[in-house]
Amino acid sequence: MSRAFVKEDGDGAAPRYSLPPLGDPGFARAAARALLIGANNGDTASAEEATGHLWGDPALIEPMRQLLAEALERGDDRTEVLAARYLRAAGAEVD
Repeated sequence: MSRAFVKEDGDGAAPRYSLPPLGDPGFARAAARALLIGANNGDTASAEEATGHLWGDPALIEPMRQLLAEALERGDDRTEVLAARYLRAAGAEVD
């Protein structure tokens, strides 16, 4: 894992991510969003633990592509960079 995504200073409790139940059709999208939030906060490990998905898990390629498209639409450069990084880590092509 890139050092850029590791938070080294322990500043209290791990963040909580609001996720639907595992079998819910929206779980994959929520998990992808949680991974982006964790990466943006420098705490990917907590998001990975909460979602059960590691950074770059190919299972989340499609929801991550959707989140990337939305970030592009609204001009959210940071989310765009993180989503593209995720997709490359998952072995997917980034347009």
